[in-house]
Amino acid sequence: MYTTTDERGILNNYANEPKMYCAAYPSVEQQRRYTIQAGVAAFFVTALVVVAFVVS
Repeated sequence: MYTTTDERGILNNYANEPKMYCAAYPSVEQQRRYTIQAGVAAFFVTALVVVAFVVS
């Protein structure tokens, strides 16, 4: 951790910055899994809304 002191004696701590990297485009298999996850999430949200309407 980097620490500096100003003229009044006040400490200023700086956090370590993480190394930057470029994100890689998801592979076809990852894209397929994301699509399946989106479908399952949409189903659960739709089911939740339907149940809420039926109950009320």
